[in-house]
Amino acid sequence: MNDDNDLLGPLEEETFEEPSQELTGTRDVFLFPINKRPFFPGMAAPLYIEPGPFYEMLKVASKEEGKCIALVMTKKEGAQAEKVQYRDLFKVGVLARILRIVPIEKGGVQVVLNMEKRVKLKREIKSDKGLRAKVDLYDEPKETNNELKAYAMSIIATIKELLKVNPLFKEELQIFLGHSDFTEPGKLADFSVALTTASREELQDILETFNIVERINKSLVILKKELDLSKLQNSINQKIETAISKSQKEFFLREQLKTIKKELGIERDDKTGDREKFETRLKDKKVPEDVQKVINEELDKISNLDPQSAEYGVTRGYLDWLTAIPWGLQSQDIHNLKTAEKILGEDHFGLEDIKQRILEFIGVGKLTDGVKGSIICLVGPPGVGKTSIGKSIARALGRKFFRFSVGGMRDEAEIKGHRRTYIGAMPGKLVQALKACQTMNPVIMLDEVDKMGSSFHGDPASALLEVLDPEQNKEFLDHYLDVRVDLSNVLFIVTANVLDTVPEPLQDRMETLRLSGYIQQEKLEIAKRFLIPKNRVLMGLKAKDVIFTDESLRTLINGYARESGVRSLENNVKKIMRKVALEIVRQEEKKSKKKEKPTSKKIVNESLQKYLGKPIFTSDRFYERTPIGVCTGLAWTSLGGATLYIETVKVTAEKTEMKLTGQAGQVMKESSEIAWSYLHSAIQRYCPGFSFFDKVQVHIHIPEGATPKDGPSAGITMVTALLSLLTNKHVVEDLGMTGELTLTGRILPIGGVKEKLVAARRSGLKSLIFPKDNSRDLDELSEEIKKGIKIHLVDHYDEVFKISFPELAREMK
Repeated sequence: MNDDNDLLGPLEEETFEEPSQELTGTRDVFLFPINKRPFFPGMAAPLYIEPGPFYEMLKVASKEEGKCIALVMTKKEGAQAEKVQYRDLFKVGVLARILRIVPIEKGGVQVVLNMEKRVKLKREIKSDKGLRAKVDLYDEPKETNNELKAYAMSIIATIKELLKVNPLFKEELQIFLGHSDFTEPGKLADFSVALTTASREELQDILETFNIVERINKSLVILKKELDLSKLQNSINQKIETAISKSQKEFFLREQLKTIKKELGIERDDKTGDREKFETRLKDKKVPEDVQKVINEELDKISNLDPQSAEYGVTRGYLDWLTAIPWGLQSQDIHNLKTAEKILGEDHFGLEDIKQRILEFIGVGKLTDGVKGSIICLVGPPGVGKTSIGKSIARALGRKFFRFSVGGMRDEAEIKGHRRTYIGAMPGKLVQALKACQTMNPVIMLDEVDKMGSSFHGDPASALLEVLDPEQNKEFLDHYLDVRVDLSNVLFIVTANVLDTVPEPLQDRMETLRLSGYIQQEKLEIAKRFLIPKNRVLMGLKAKDVIFTDESLRTLINGYARESGVRSLENNVKKIMRKVALEIVRQEEKKSKKKEKPTSKKIVNESLQKYLGKPIFTSDRFYERTPIGVCTGLAWTSLGGATLYIETVKVTAEKTEMKLTGQAGQVMKESSEIAWSYLHSAIQRYCPGFSFFDKVQVHIHIPEGATPKDGPSAGITMVTALLSLLTNKHVVEDLGMTGELTLTGRILPIGGVKEKLVAARRSGLKSLIFPKDNSRDLDELSEEIKKGIKIHLVDHYDEVFKISFPELAREMK
């Protein structure tokens, strides 16, 4: 390169003559990276060069002898040309001679190149102008033989076939066929494959194949693939054209048939048919005046519209919904208490408080001649029967039942409908429920209301405030219908696992009924009366095929299905029955040859492990005898009640401090601090002669550390565990407790009384301490749940101390 290259001016339009000498041997050339497809020798192609490094490289190359550059494809498709380095290029490219340079008004130039020969990159040459390398030029051998001639003829034949089915490259191929020299099969292979839709990698492979026999063989394979693809494409196009012409013919014939029928009076047009359909729907309905006015206006509007117009379809859809709603139609309520009681008893065992409330509800409906303005919220852990109770209520009242889940709902349009200006607009779920039930007083269940979300589309929980308010829902306005709909006769049943995530205004509009869960005896009866008979039929088993003993069911409940509901219990019953069914089928296949009858399966404790494996739950109790520094508490979770151990130990330290672990929440952390401060302040009352923890670290731990825990009800349990640690005395055996503690020692009421009592019974606790203010909750529970458990009601920690440490209490006297 000359030092004067930096002083070269902009490129001007120029045409270059062919060099006098043939390009051979080794040359130093600039490398121009290309991205999509490689070029082949014998081709000519224009390239647009933008102002930049490649423009400068082109200026230098145009002044060099031979006026050549090398076009080499990048290994990675889509690589930015300015950032491409020598290692990013394939090792084989093509030497291109500059034929003509034409400047472009917007900047840059268009250069016409003639692809001369294959080149193989030898090594990179450092250049401040751009990529430059030393390359070897490859001279194509001109010998030919019969094998190459045969290949060439096959390629020509394939190209001619390709022309018949794919005229895309017809002009270029015909030009080539008119000027090609069949004595050069290498060029034939290159040019023919360059016109196909082969991938860049396949084309680069052809370019890198120097052996002519191998190259022409690969080219023929690619051409055959292209021919097959073109034939398939042609076949698809013909099928589509046939289908289109057939549908057009059918359309014209139908239009002619319609016209003939209309002239003869045999058939009415679409508008007349739609109008008659809508008017027929309204015959037996009591449509409110304002709604009837809107319907009449829309019917007049549709009469003046073209059936093919978009507005006709929108108006027709609107009228379809307006006339499909059961205006004024109501199902007759059944107010027979005996029938209702029988239905509730058939569908559910236990839940006496819930059944009683439903019977009261029906009784009031009988006296007031209808159930109005009622919204019931059923709250309880999964699997206790919230949804099935809703169905039972609908059966008991003789009403239609419609259920939809609002869990995960983020768009208020699901409740209140979309405005008709949107494409694909529809009414909300409530209007859809009325259409599906064809009555204005169905039972509508809104499932999983505690799992609703909110987004930029709106807040569905806020939209429900109007729906679930008896004073507002008699004039509910759906955005799609845009007319008032009376929902005051609808009985709404809402279900939730917890109420923590339900907004307070929404809770205020509902009457909450809690389904706390089932005790062991209730689960046993449910399994015998409902789960086993139902699933025995589903599995194709007879009563004699599988028999569960009471003892095996108790073991199943305690060891495999300890949750508050019965869903897990049912799943385990199904699992056992499936395995029994498999055994029976195998026995039948074996004994059919011996003409013996298969024996029935009796499920006992020993066979449970055979079918279900080892028990999942062994015991809620970690200790046979509670150690010093440990006290048993009671907790409530969304899945029911559970026992909660508070463990304490002390280790020597430089200063007195307390440490809490076990994934305790903020409220529980504050409870531990209250317990620590209260015991410190009242140490002489309970342990005269003892000093508070002096220069020790007291570690409080709540086991099952992976489970988050929170709430204030472990306050008295923490004080009792600390007292046990301080005095080195055991807490009374089989004692559990729960209650919120204040700094003055007062004990405040807690929630989840039934769940905690059920958990205590499951863990085998004999005595329980509850706050005195929870006596009302305990009185409402059945004696079956409280049977065999001594319950102490306390309102100050002094009473807890006397019950937990009777020996210390006697010594103090």
